[in-house]
Amino acid sequence: MLNAVIDLSHHNDIHDIKAFSNSGILGVFHKATQGITFVDPTFTSHRKKIESLEILFGAYHFGTAGDASAQAEHFISIAGKNIPLVLDFEPNPQGKDMSLEEAEEFVHHIYHETGRYPGLYSGHTIKEALLKAGLQAVKDTELAKCWLWIAQYGTAPLIPPIWQKWTFWQYTDGAHGKPPFDVPGIGRCDRNLFSGDIQALRDFWAAHSVANH
Repeated sequence: MLNAVIDLSHHNDIHDIKAFSNSGILGVFHKATQGITFVDPTFTSHRKKIESLEILFGAYHFGTAGDASAQAEHFISIAGKNIPLVLDFEPNPQGKDMSLEEAEEFVHHIYHETGRYPGLYSGHTIKEALLKAGLQAVKDTELAKCWLWIAQYGTAPLIPPIWQKWTFWQYTDGAHGKPPFDVPGIGRCDRNLFSGDIQALRDFWAAHSVANH
């Protein structure tokens, strides 16, 4: 496993670009959008900084209740099609939660527009939603075609049965979980393990950075 991927949003600040460039971080997922109108105000500036360091860059969308296809279009319009894309499926503290059906519609729309499925980021939310809906087999839901980014701060991640493995494991939010919690030049932030080595990470990023149509 490789501990060299973080995820950021407007809650984080890259205050020392030199320290960050020497931090050993190889990949960053950044919040791009939420719902059908919100754009993370730091997405563009952080993206320029991160890509200038030749660090791998991907984006995620925070899903909310409502038109999932419109959310997917909004996400693509900001993030583009040529980087790894992710749906963040978790409770919405500012309104109604995205439903399981809306999540399925979202990832289907991303596939329709890019030719590849996005990643699915979630913790207990996806496990509870699948269990409640009685969806426990790969054939039961299109979400099984997404690569899994699991968020759990225990000793090891427990994943829903529709996936055989996790691709990324968010083991800390910068406070909970096990250390290390911080990154030079940024401070405490979400950190993730990748289920492979450096070359596998680069191969993964390349495979998910090409729009197939």
